[in-house]
Amino acid sequence: MQRFTEFEFGVPWVMGFFHQDWIYDGPTAADVVAKHLEEESDEEVLAVQRDAQVLLDHLPSETLEVLWTAGTQYIPSFERITGAEWTRTVVDLCASRLAGRADVRPLAGADVEDGFAHRDAVVAEIERVGFLDAEVRRALVECARRCTPDLAFRALLKAVVYAPDGSLASAQYQRMEALGSALHYGEFVVECVRFLVEQP
Repeated sequence: MQRFTEFEFGVPWVMGFFHQDWIYDGPTAADVVAKHLEEESDEEVLAVQRDAQVLLDHLPSETLEVLWTAGTQYIPSFERITGAEWTRTVVDLCASRLAGRADVRPLAGADVEDGFAHRDAVVAEIERVGFLDAEVRRALVECARRCTPDLAFRALLKAVVYAPDGSLASAQYQRMEALGSALHYGEFVVECVRFLVEQP
């Protein structure tokens, strides 16, 4: 049993749009997301919508801002829009992309694995990543406990990629790989942090 894609998906995939040159993909952050959603499969859009909705339903706006900021290389500040408003925008963009398509099949099987059986393991990995700011670790733990461990783990991977001065012990990475396998991830989801593994 495996997910619909070998690569990252859902909200962490959207976070990856916001690198330092994101403005060349569209005049606003919402335009950038809409452009990418239009080019992707229904499954990818459904995965983004599912993640964004669970974040919106279960986390306060301030926590959402921490997660979005930690998971991106560069994102516009939350001075003009709150974390909740931005997350709602992502939900609405997904709904707009899927509107009028009668043949959209809902996610099923591995694609709806939330990872509740692995919550303690995900929380433990979050807490072990000492190079992340304490505020980011708290937001990720809150996501694991109030949303889904699966989403929190994928958000952790994204935050690890963009954290300054990050490095992972080999044993840490092996545990992450094991979690990725348990959550039915494709080959390249956890592998995105492999470059941070300390060399012996």
